[in-house]
Amino acid sequence: MRYCTGQTEGESSSMADMTPMMQQYYNVKREHPDGIIFFRIGDFYEMFGQDAELASKMLDIALTTRDKHRDQQVPMCGVPHHAADSYIERLVKAGQKVVICEQVEDPRKAKGLVKRAVVRVVTPGTYASAESAAEVNTYLAALVPAKNMVGFGVVDVTTGEFFATDFGAAGAEARCREECSKLAPKEILLPRRVTDSLEAAKLLDGISATITPYEDWAFDYHLAYRLLTEHFGTASLDGYGMNEHPLAVSAAGALLQYLQDTQGGALQHLTKLSLYNPGDFLMLDSSAIRHLELLEPAIAGTKEGSLLWVLDETVSVLGSRLLRKWITHPLVDVEQIERRQEVVEELKQQSTRRAAVRVHLAKILDLDRLLGRLALGLAGPRDLLALKRSLEVLPDLGKELERSEADWLRACHQQWDAVGEVTSLIDEAISDEPPALAQELGVIKDGYDPRLDSLRCLCREGKTWLANLEAAERERTGMASLKVRYNKVFGYYIEVTKKYLGQVPAHYIRKQTLVNAERFITEELKEYEERILGAEEQMLELEQQLLAGVVERVAREMLRMQRMARIVAELDVLASLAEVADLCGYVRPRVNRGDIIQITDGRHPVLEHLAEGEPFVPNDAFLDSTSHEILIITGPNMAGKSTYMRQVALIVLLAQMGSFVPASSAEVGVVDRIFTRVGASDNLARGLSTFMVEMNETASILNNATGRSLVLFDEIGRGTSTYDGVSIAWAVVEYLHEHPALCPKTLFATHYHELTQLAGRLPRVRNLTMRVEERGEQIVFLRKVVEGSADRSYGIQVARLAGLPDSLLARSREILETLEQVGGRSRKIGTRQRRVQVHPGQLSIFSAGDALCRELAKLDINNLTPLQALSVLIELQRKARTAV
Repeated sequence: MRYCTGQTEGESSSMADMTPMMQQYYNVKREHPDGIIFFRIGDFYEMFGQDAELASKMLDIALTTRDKHRDQQVPMCGVPHHAADSYIERLVKAGQKVVICEQVEDPRKAKGLVKRAVVRVVTPGTYASAESAAEVNTYLAALVPAKNMVGFGVVDVTTGEFFATDFGAAGAEARCREECSKLAPKEILLPRRVTDSLEAAKLLDGISATITPYEDWAFDYHLAYRLLTEHFGTASLDGYGMNEHPLAVSAAGALLQYLQDTQGGALQHLTKLSLYNPGDFLMLDSSAIRHLELLEPAIAGTKEGSLLWVLDETVSVLGSRLLRKWITHPLVDVEQIERRQEVVEELKQQSTRRAAVRVHLAKILDLDRLLGRLALGLAGPRDLLALKRSLEVLPDLGKELERSEADWLRACHQQWDAVGEVTSLIDEAISDEPPALAQELGVIKDGYDPRLDSLRCLCREGKTWLANLEAAERERTGMASLKVRYNKVFGYYIEVTKKYLGQVPAHYIRKQTLVNAERFITEELKEYEERILGAEEQMLELEQQLLAGVVERVAREMLRMQRMARIVAELDVLASLAEVADLCGYVRPRVNRGDIIQITDGRHPVLEHLAEGEPFVPNDAFLDSTSHEILIITGPNMAGKSTYMRQVALIVLLAQMGSFVPASSAEVGVVDRIFTRVGASDNLARGLSTFMVEMNETASILNNATGRSLVLFDEIGRGTSTYDGVSIAWAVVEYLHEHPALCPKTLFATHYHELTQLAGRLPRVRNLTMRVEERGEQIVFLRKVVEGSADRSYGIQVARLAGLPDSLLARSREILETLEQVGGRSRKIGTRQRRVQVHPGQLSIFSAGDALCRELAKLDINNLTPLQALSVLIELQRKARTAV
């Protein structure tokens, strides 16, 4: 920690004109030009100059001025130090960096200017307030691009999670973006040398985090390696599996250096570095997370309507945060999946024990963040009390795991650690109702330290003496209104009203004259004042020393408490999955290494929750690599095609999370990735049309899918003309089927009924359709998936359901009949010769009807003579006959 104590050698002459405190401020600002300085002055954090102008607007606080020297004024604003957290959070959420400059000596003991120092720099990726969004991690990431590879490190300074990996040459940038979309870091560090490069622009495409350029030397492998080993106290990184991952080491080292630069704390809670292998998890890109509505619904801003909303029956913050990670990181290892399933099954069957476990879990607060605040020096006495109350639950919770049959539960019980020493220490040392701040008296419990007890006794006796003094002086002098009082200016004094001034004894020393009274002191009173105030100062200093000792002893058990926090979080998630399975009638799926996905009576986990009154219609699904590799699904809009596809994907994802699934039965051969090409949307910020977004997503699927992937295509090709769209859709199905490196299991919803011919041409393509019942001009969606294909889209009937005017619908039918007559005679195009068998009654998109209609539309009938009109009609008839 470097102190800023006034003017330094080489400062400009203008600095000499400032007050010493403002010189001190500008020294700090010069070292942190990109941050808003929170400069501690007494009970306030003050901001000056441009910082004040910016902060006053962002925080909606008053802007005042402070004299810089006689002819100039400096803008100034401030916030109370006890309420600073909320203001800091608002600035950080807006992408600002906040530099905390504290008074690091007691102003009462300072000789001259109070020493101040930067104790912490708060950034979007390091914000550690107790009021942070509890269920979401605050991740800080570092990226190190190098030779078609990317080093990737992630840390959450609020919880102590710290992991790193590197992505190889094959799609390194895309893999990196996928992880960023899942982890959603608040801030990303990049080497300064690449920050403005095209390479960085490609790497960060679509990522919304705050980007922080950081010194290149911090990413140097050798420096990073040494920094990490020094922090963990090891001779090497062999035990962390990092020796063959130099870019991961560089990223992790840069993160640690950044935290040391900004946090000022010991970072004791960063107890290990984990090698993170994305291949251990089912891969989901941002498109899949969004389209499947895993964490939030299509209408953002709420959990309701998402898979997380359905599954989150967790009762602790630890569990809620972990559940989000499990949803975006399903497993691919069958043994790990089955270990989770065993626990869910046991807790589902034993509802009484599950309820007891959940009651205990609900009493446990956010252990990870409490420990993080402890390590960073941000924990107050009430944080210690919260830690004690959470740890007190562990003995009873551990007893609930006795007689467990699931392997994971038995292992937890065998290694259960209630960390009783920490509970006892906090119970002995910290008051049951401590003040919020460590700088206030009353933190340490009576009986913990004899020296503190003695000082407290002295203060109590002194205050009793003062009360007795007041009574005695009233009786001795006969002044009934005499009072002994205290204020910060004069200390203790005797106040006498003017009525009794003639009775004031000679040994009273006058200190202040008021309108209706005068104040006096005596030698005896000043002597007791020194004893009392001296004792209070000593008490405060001793309490702070004792508190620091308690914190240090608690921090020694950091590893044990972090390990129990991880167990508690996982137990809460598994109990939540069991609760959902019991309440919603989910079953245990069979997960294996085969290539079959077979679901009986599958349901969409979210939509069945949202259904009001109407029962959800279940459907079967079967996919394999020999006969049902590609399922082409036709049917009208609103019939349920998209719901069906999404529910298959969600059931697979749930199964690989270790959860039970909404079905009568399910078998899932492990999937390595889920791809989605769903919906129509553009990206104006990147200058991409709807069709371009669609083609980009399609290209990503075709370039990255494998035989173990699950692909959802919904209406591919609809972003362009009908001819182009059906051609592209047709070719995509062929490519998926025929390309030897692909062959993923694919659900392909379409309105291009021509594609249903592919089931007769390609052996692993099958047709499914959504059943619809016609009742006159009305249609009823039965929501049932059956084999076969639809021969119409029922667009006009769906438009009727939407409430379009009857006259418009009637005109639509007239136009449809005309177009069907023009294009009613079908032509065939073969698979390679572009021949398509058109179903009777449907307009062939390969007919000349569209061209004739365009010519008709261009005619200016009002300006045609009868002879000209007849000539045009003859010509159109000739073209029509030629086309037929």
